[in-house]
Amino acid sequence: MLIAAAVGVLGMVAAVTVSTTPADAAASTLGAAAAQSGRYFGTAIAAGRLGDSNYTTIANREFNMVTPENEMKPDATEPNRGQFNFSSGDRVYNWAVQNGKRVRGHTLAWHGQQPPWMQSLSGSSLRQAMIDHINGVMAHYKGKLYAWDVVNEAFADGNSGGRRDSNLQRTGNDWIEVAFRTARAADPSVKLCYNDYNIENWTWAKTQGVYNMVKDFKSRGVPIDCVGFQSHFNSGSAYNSNFRTTLQNFAALGVDVQITELDIQGASAQTYAAVTNDCLAVPRCNGITVWGVRDQDSWRSGDTPLLFSGNNKKPAYDAVLNALNNAGPGPSNSPSASPSASPSTSPSSSPSASPTRSPLPGGCSATIKTINSWGGGFQSEVTVQAGSSAVNGWTVKWTWPSGQSISSLWNGRQSTSGSSVTVTNESYNGSIAAGGSTTFGFTANGNAATPTATCTSP
Repeated sequence: MLIAAAVGVLGMVAAVTVSTTPADAAASTLGAAAAQSGRYFGTAIAAGRLGDSNYTTIANREFNMVTPENEMKPDATEPNRGQFNFSSGDRVYNWAVQNGKRVRGHTLAWHGQQPPWMQSLSGSSLRQAMIDHINGVMAHYKGKLYAWDVVNEAFADGNSGGRRDSNLQRTGNDWIEVAFRTARAADPSVKLCYNDYNIENWTWAKTQGVYNMVKDFKSRGVPIDCVGFQSHFNSGSAYNSNFRTTLQNFAALGVDVQITELDIQGASAQTYAAVTNDCLAVPRCNGITVWGVRDQDSWRSGDTPLLFSGNNKKPAYDAVLNALNNAGPGPSNSPSASPSASPSTSPSSSPSASPTRSPLPGGCSATIKTINSWGGGFQSEVTVQAGSSAVNGWTVKWTWPSGQSISSLWNGRQSTSGSSVTVTNESYNGSIAAGGSTTFGFTANGNAATPTATCTSP
């Protein structure tokens, strides 16, 4: 999250037509609408508000991804050196998974919200403390999260395009690379993201600085999977229609892109729709997270920047929902603007052939569908459906045809033996009513494939 006031030049808001979605094609919530194109729509959750039933009702109904607002930051998770405290982080995490949602971890290495003991360190002592902190926190959440914001806000505002002068930066210019390599060793399956604000406008020096870092990391094999664009749009850092170009250019480097902390001063329906459509136009844009549930929950409540005012949906909510529903069953790949750089070929969406469905042994069936693909990888969704009787626990199995391997999986537990994959239910999604269904998903390495899956239940 941005702590200092955002700076930058005022951008131009592109004209956006908010169209009406046919009733027979429309999902009724943000998360469900985003899922139609294989994406998520999430929100920041504060542990202290989980006792507010109005807050949790909206959050549970509308969103399918959760980011803890402050509960996984360094001061919360390691208040004393070597003594970790995950009580608040676990409260948000448990609420999310008990309600069938995935979780983004935020954040591991940051100049802000460091505990006092960390602020007092420098040099090699601070470098080692950073490494120990990453290892300690990631060990606790290993295999449980969708993504981690490994490094947050490491670049300076203004026209330099360089790094922020922080205690972490003063440990050596390689500190970001060390953080990512440490994180990959700590959890090989979670997506590793760099997250920052004021990097949405392609023409800005800060954007170019981050782009060049990611390009360098990818060329040298530094493990970075995604870039998070906070997208705190306001009068000092306005939305510009070249945001789509920015997303395209970063994605073309071979990383996913995610809108991680979206809020828009005044909650313009037009701008919210534009941002949503920008994500939908880029196949590797995984999803959007708004930074809070209601205006009253926002860190910028005076800007009324979110989709809900109290319990009421704002016009911006309808604009976002319509945009998500209009995206259709797969990611769009027909942006209105071309990238202004000349990166390598951009990933493209390659819907699979007809999804495969198993017979109904044990009272359940499984359908695998490829919903997104790019050079060297793809994303799939698996629907597990109960037959004529309820299912209490399920196991899905398939065999890869040509060397594919899962890189990240959610809403299930996997085991592999050679090319054979077995996925079993989590504690929260094992029970399926007769005729009902649940889903799990994964990203995988290799060419997109939809092998025949079998499903069994006890």
